[in-house]
Amino acid sequence: MEIDSFLSAHEIGEGLPVLIIHGWELDGKAEELDFEPIFTKALQTSLRRIYVDLPGMGKTPANNIKDLDDIYLRLVHFIDARLGKSKFLIMGSSCGGYLARALAQKYVDQVDGLLLRVPLIEPKDDLRDLDTFQPLVLNEQLMSSLSSEDKALLGDIHIQTPTYIKSLKAKYEAILPALKAADKEVLDPIRADPQRYQISHASDNTHSKFLAPTLILCGRQDEVVGYRDSLRLLELYPRSTFVVLDRGRHDLPVDENGVFEALVRNWLTRVDEWRSYTDK
Repeated sequence: MEIDSFLSAHEIGEGLPVLIIHGWELDGKAEELDFEPIFTKALQTSLRRIYVDLPGMGKTPANNIKDLDDIYLRLVHFIDARLGKSKFLIMGSSCGGYLARALAQKYVDQVDGLLLRVPLIEPKDDLRDLDTFQPLVLNEQLMSSLSSEDKALLGDIHIQTPTYIKSLKAKYEAILPALKAADKEVLDPIRADPQRYQISHASDNTHSKFLAPTLILCGRQDEVVGYRDSLRLLELYPRSTFVVLDRGRHDLPVDENGVFEALVRNWLTRVDEWRSYTDK
């Protein structure tokens, strides 16, 4: 089957390209909300941020995608057309992290850095190593005062404080348009089928080690992908910083913005050092 290479993307800035891949049913704008406040500050390296919309999400039509392999191939075509043989960085969140890892292996000679935020490791839901939900900060009076609309929007809340709930609600309201716009008629059957919700050649056993600076950022209370499955990545990424944030769930950062920013900036510093060394 011929794969349509069209992917909508929003570019900001000039310099070293950074391909940023969002999670399932979201869009590039969701990534912008978290990363642009960091990128817009003075950094040593100028960056050309490329926020892509995956098929059936954001402004990119589904165009008959059947599985994650199709989405992966669209990204391959996008990179070949947009970046060619240029050096670049890859960042991915959740399912976007799963795709980012496969792309980093394919373009290993071009990718000078990899950032994985709450990365999907195990495509099959029933094989994921997850903890049961348990509130870390309990406030029954506050929870009982929430409207039914807020309860439906926010779901289980593990930090039950007014400040945290306010931040969480602001984040969820910001990504709600993307969730509503997602082509669920096409995406839901892919997500429901473990054979389709995986990249066929993305087995950990076939991956050689990726040597460029890597940041793996997980949430200790991540209710979607967990964090223990990501531990296996340490052997595949010798230059990785691996962080598990307490209070962090799959939607991080909510109120850990300072730590989140420091980690991203540290990764970018390590990328600068790597590029300086390998370009000699």
